[in-house]
Amino acid sequence: MAELLATLGDLERDSFVPLLSKLIGESKHVQNNPPELVPEEDRVVKHVLDVLLPFSTTTGGGPLLLNHVTYTPGRGNLIVEYPGTVPGKILSFVGCHMDVVTANPNDWDFDPFSLSIDGDKLRGRGTTDCLGHVALVAELMKKLGQTKPNLKSTVVAVFIANEENSSITGIGVDALVKDGLLNKLKNGPLYWIDTADKQPCVGTGGMIPWKLQVTGKLFHSGLAHKAINALELGMDALKEIQSRFYRDFPPHPQEQVYGFATPSTMKPTQWSYPGGGINQIPGECTISGDVRLTPFYNVKDVMKKLQEYVDDINKNIQKLESRGPVSKYVLPDENIRGSLTLTFNEALSGVACDLNSKGFHVLCKATEEVVGYVKPYSITGSLPLIRELQEEGFDVQTSGYGLMATYHAANEYCLFTDMSQGYRVFARIISQLED
Repeated sequence: MAELLATLGDLERDSFVPLLSKLIGESKHVQNNPPELVPEEDRVVKHVLDVLLPFSTTTGGGPLLLNHVTYTPGRGNLIVEYPGTVPGKILSFVGCHMDVVTANPNDWDFDPFSLSIDGDKLRGRGTTDCLGHVALVAELMKKLGQTKPNLKSTVVAVFIANEENSSITGIGVDALVKDGLLNKLKNGPLYWIDTADKQPCVGTGGMIPWKLQVTGKLFHSGLAHKAINALELGMDALKEIQSRFYRDFPPHPQEQVYGFATPSTMKPTQWSYPGGGINQIPGECTISGDVRLTPFYNVKDVMKKLQEYVDDINKNIQKLESRGPVSKYVLPDENIRGSLTLTFNEALSGVACDLNSKGFHVLCKATEEVVGYVKPYSITGSLPLIRELQEEGFDVQTSGYGLMATYHAANEYCLFTDMSQGYRVFARIISQLED
């Protein structure tokens, strides 16, 4: 073990920072918010290939097997393999994605689209999520290709396209799985490297985006008895829906085991109405929000329940608690009833990592040795794709070495010391799995 750790050494700043600088230099072109911004991940692939090709079978310079897999022009994935000696013995680092969320330079104190260095801070869009990890794992694979240690395990890195947006599919890891290109990774732990704060992230939340359209009756505010106030109906209906949700999906005992910061939640985050004068009672409005669901509940069950709540409220809208003598949701003389329509956007499922797997124990031990302590955590933030991998039979564990505080935020940065601890964790994972 000591020999392998000495061979892999530490993350070399003089190699890592120039690569990261090139990747952050592409961040403007890999922002993912279609249709306006469609990333060109191959711009990142090119820099990673420049680093790895000299140590690959492609050039004859080394043992690395490189497979650049593209489903849409300009939007490739890259699978890098360092072959071990024992067939079927494998571990993988996956999830380092080459697209980023958008950045508005006006909101930043420095240029988001070029790397700037402030002591230990490496600043720019993608440093934490996730181009910093792309550079980190590329450096690890380069060191394996350079030093050629004799390993029993095959080590695979998968750099993926299209993680930050799910409106277009069939480009990234979902397509790689469908085509069977990751099948052999099922034989060992798969480390999804796209979280933060250097600790194992053992649980994530599901997400259900919902929209509630509320229809009442527009009328003059001086004659409130002739209106059905869509804003009041929305408030009262939403309160009832939320009460039922929290009754049916209370905090789950497993949330304590996994260390979730919050239980499942269902809440509004946006509210809109068509506009009108202060003396008009609005006849319609739309409330949107999301459910964040711990992985011990099923997303489809929740969607079904929410629809049942709305159907029941519509059927009994006259019984809905209202706010005063003329806040009524039915006008019998005019045969008009207020109504609600619920719709959903694409939902994601959360994931609970297997706390009994070898992959998890190895990650914990490596983290404790390098960082000094291990404290797995869970959040109801959502990571796309990994639940599907788990259901396909992969032992998925997740970790990351950026900073949660700067994730998707303005003024994003990571710390070189954190990334170099990440490198040492990876080296220890490889070395422990040799034994």
